[in-house]
Amino acid sequence: MNIANAFQEFWNATGVMNFTIGQLVMILVGLVMIYLAIAKKYEPLLLFTIGFGAILANIPVAEISGPEGFLGIFYQAGIANGLFPLLIFMGVGAMTDFGPMIANPKTLLLGAAAQVGIFIALLGALVLDMFPFISFSLADAASIGIIGGADGPTAIYVTSQLSMRLLGPIAVAAYSYMSLVPIIQPPIIRAFTTKKERVIKMEQLRHVTQLEKILFPIAALALCIVLLPTATPLIGSLMFGNLAKECGVVNRISDTLQNALINIVTIFLGLAVGSRMEAQYFLTFETLGILALGLVAFGFGTMTGILLAKVMNKFSKEDINPIIGAAGVSAVPMAARVANKVGQEENPHNFLLMHAMGPNVAGVLGSAVAAGILLAVVPILM
Repeated sequence: MNIANAFQEFWNATGVMNFTIGQLVMILVGLVMIYLAIAKKYEPLLLFTIGFGAILANIPVAEISGPEGFLGIFYQAGIANGLFPLLIFMGVGAMTDFGPMIANPKTLLLGAAAQVGIFIALLGALVLDMFPFISFSLADAASIGIIGGADGPTAIYVTSQLSMRLLGPIAVAAYSYMSLVPIIQPPIIRAFTTKKERVIKMEQLRHVTQLEKILFPIAALALCIVLLPTATPLIGSLMFGNLAKECGVVNRISDTLQNALINIVTIFLGLAVGSRMEAQYFLTFETLGILALGLVAFGFGTMTGILLAKVMNKFSKEDINPIIGAAGVSAVPMAARVANKVGQEENPHNFLLMHAMGPNVAGVLGSAVAAGILLAVVPILM
């Protein structure tokens, strides 16, 4: 009898007896993300780790995502307090060359224009709140809005400060649309530009000196401190990494930021984000609304960057190919590569990569500034 009871207790504790339909669906979602990372190479470093984290989070009984589970420990150590996104920003800064933006400061405007998607998503979330089965507060809407900047670390950081409960779907939406840039952007570029505009060749950028590259992160941080202190964690981390790269005297720090540190943090961040994809929290109408708003916001961000580039081309002495406006979203460097590829499809001798990198890195700054504005304003309005 004791053996039978022991066997019954063991059987009741197995995954077979405890799986829910929702958990199986989320494990399938995790497998799809891993497939996209491996087979399609869509943001593989993050989709792979987030997808695996989602699988682990939905294993019944194990409680891997709980306070005592190792994914729960990762989450508390770097997501709940916003640390991991800031470390990622240090690595991004160390890998970013702001030279193209410094050489052509007008591209800052394109990076700013592409952030319109953030406020489109914010307003859309407030509209969805009118439906009885969806409930988004202003803080939720602000967190959802950051998806429109196509900047995963910024989206995670803002959500960790304003709306922790939506971290899973917001992070997944942000990184999913970042990874789908090569699919989403080309049709939008072709829809809002003419053949004549797409074949425009741009002049070679001027040489940017090392002194300019050293002064830029210092000046950017100074402006942030004076005008928008709430954005200092994001912009300060970005500029720390960039100055380490450009100054040329701390190569070991720069190398660590670009390689070891960012790789380690990416593993922890991806698994921790995946741990928030538990079925009972993720499979909701709110999640579907967030995914839809993210797609709309990303499309609007791409469109507004292109439209502003078209206007600038009309009034600029030098030709500006409107395609580079699409790179104003923060998906670095994928958006710039997509702009270059679309340009070369129209004209094989058209090399837009360095020109597109200007608005692309400006988009990183733009999303950080938009995040700072939301972090400053939303708590006051609530």
